Amino acid sequence: MSQTSLNLLAISIFLMTLSVLLGPLIHLSPAVPAIATFSILGIVTFDSFSLQGRGGTIILDWIASFSPQHRDRIIHHEAGHFLAAHLLNIPVTGYTLTAWDAWKQGQPGQGGVTFDDGELASQLERGTISAQILDRYCTVWMAGIVAETLVFNDAQGGTDDKSKLAGVLAGLGFSASASEQKQRFHLLQAKTLLQANWSSYQALVKSMEQGASVRDCQRIIATAESSSPIL
Repeated sequence: MSQTSLNLLAISIFLMTLSVLLGPLIHLSPAVPAIATFSILGIVTFDSFSLQGRGGTIILDWIASFSPQHRDRIIHHEAGHFLAAHLLNIPVTGYTLTAWDAWKQGQPGQGGVTFDDGELASQLERGTISAQILDRYCTVWMAGIVAETLVFNDAQGGTDDKSKLAGVLAGLGFSASASEQKQRFHLLQAKTLLQANWSSYQALVKSMEQGASVRDCQRIIATAESSSPIL
């Protein structure tokens, strides 16, 4: 069972326990918590074996979406990835801001920014990768965490980004300590990149809030870059 399904199950058990305790006070029939419990267990089981946990991800993401700051964090996080990829000449092919949109587009997890990473995949298959390509992608993977931290002073997302970076580096023979050092280095690289293009970042965030297409987002970045004062 995936961690998402376990989280959903834990929330369900809590709600069912609460309903049992409060049922007599609000005259709730004992049959209601029982039916709800069996229904939720069935949904969790179906999700785990048929949807690989994606249904639970969608439900948890929907619950979290009631918090305005949750969506705000996601947009700022993904805008960091988008801008870094654009500036480092990694083609952005799309983006999603909810697990539901990701599911509709056939993407795993809660979605995010997607890239044309054919060159990276090809080099990884051969077991050799140029330092330039590796550095670009490492910076892009860390840019979401950096963007969220710059705006909110901390990052709640980014676990998958760190795992992706660690997995690639482990496959290339990096030790755990060397991997952590490279992660810190690219966090700094991403921070420098975003801060140097902050007006473009802010314009991109506003565009993504409005659901602008990838092409429109790229056009807005270019406009912000050309209108920025030269220091």
